[in-house]
Amino acid sequence: MSIKKILISQPKPQSGKSPYYDIAAKYDAEITFRSFINVEQVSQREFRDQRINILDHSAVIFTTRKAMEHFFGLCAELRITVPEDMKYFCISEQIANYLQKFTVYRKRKVFFPAVGNNQEALIALIYKHNKEKYFIPAPEEHKRDLQDMLEAKKIQHTTGIMFRTVPTILSDEEKAEEHDMYIFFTPIGVSALGLNYPNFEQGDKRIAAFGANTARAVEAAGYRLDLAAPSPEFTSMVLALDHYLEQQAGK
Repeated sequence: MSIKKILISQPKPQSGKSPYYDIAAKYDAEITFRSFINVEQVSQREFRDQRINILDHSAVIFTTRKAMEHFFGLCAELRITVPEDMKYFCISEQIANYLQKFTVYRKRKVFFPAVGNNQEALIALIYKHNKEKYFIPAPEEHKRDLQDMLEAKKIQHTTGIMFRTVPTILSDEEKAEEHDMYIFFTPIGVSALGLNYPNFEQGDKRIAAFGANTARAVEAAGYRLDLAAPSPEFTSMVLALDHYLEQQAGK
């Protein structure tokens, strides 16, 4: 079976450019971008049930734009007025600049690592301000790497669940589209396939997964995993897909 229609379970690039389009042109295939996951804010009641008072904290840690959006969004819904002297510690300058969408940007209250956009650099910066009490807006399904680092440094902090990732419900028109290959990047994306196509039969359709957790989710759902990335040879899905299609074309 030739692979002519490939679904990438990610949002369509706003720029209109993607290396996946280059691959499609190379192998005379059609690429469709469609997000199989959505991010939704927790309800006011769900947050209140956590018994967290945001105003008990003097600083907020942001590692993603989504965390920032839902922090300010939920504060607005809960009618919490974030004090002007609240400090913000961001994992990168790019994330820090996004603050301008929500609050008056004052350099004296916004901090980000001068070098290195990673948790280690952020923790080193936070440790210089170890008297602050930090609040971390987090998704429901989050890793504890950041919290473990803060605990190791004995830095006061509270994690609040403010948003979650859920499967996308496709429209009837979207469900009617046929694809020869599906590429997934998250376990929740894999679950969205079964949710939208409860009678899905893989047959000759190919399924690719990026990341070990996603690959496990594919196999746990009973699907055949045809392509997995990253690997020592192919560090990205783009490289792995290019190689896979080249092999298929040679058969």
